[in-house]
Amino acid sequence: MMTVPQGRPERPTALVTGGNRGIGRAIAEGLVARGHRVVIGVRDLEAGRVVAEDIGAQAVRIDVARIDSLGAAIDKIGGVDILVNNAGVLIDTNMLEDPGGFHMSVDVMFRGPFEMIRAVVPHMAAQNWGRIVNVSSGWGSFGEGLEGPGAYGVAKAALNALTKALPRDLPEGVKINAMCPGWVRTRIGGPDAARSPEEGAETALWLAELPDDGPTGRFFRDKLSVRW
Repeated sequence: MMTVPQGRPERPTALVTGGNRGIGRAIAEGLVARGHRVVIGVRDLEAGRVVAEDIGAQAVRIDVARIDSLGAAIDKIGGVDILVNNAGVLIDTNMLEDPGGFHMSVDVMFRGPFEMIRAVVPHMAAQNWGRIVNVSSGWGSFGEGLEGPGAYGVAKAALNALTKALPRDLPEGVKINAMCPGWVRTRIGGPDAARSPEEGAETALWLAELPDDGPTGRFFRDKLSVRW
């Protein structure tokens, strides 16, 4: 009878989508500093390789809006133990007048993460260990008024719902949680935001390394549970 590896790998492989800038880069850097093998998923591979070399990571071309390309990208990595769904877009338009912007928002921040999860879970299931972190937003929280502009809040609310519902279908040992980084100085957040990318990344880094008795299917800000 074949023995199945159990528990966290000695050096987990982490994949951070949109890991070439902002919060994603800060998460990737934090995971590298913690001793993980880190791969950043980027649309522009040449530019991504420059960032990856700078922070001690690797880069792979991933466009989360192109569902048919995700499986091949995961195969190149060779198994993902920690998935951080960070890639995002902010399209602040009228949803009825700009259905293309709506569909792009949903593809990047909901359908893409779902398909990424589907692609990495078989490897996680084989070792009975995995961590999935969905970078969400308070703008996608019904408890905070669902105030996100355009389709952004709708897509993040859908991502939150996926996080809440998916634990019932995940294999043993695999945890999934969502987090809100707060208002962060990024291309989306703008220069006047209150937090640095490193501050915004802290909760994601914590969730990526949860112990076996840690939470799953919850939504966090500053490592504290917040309302859906």
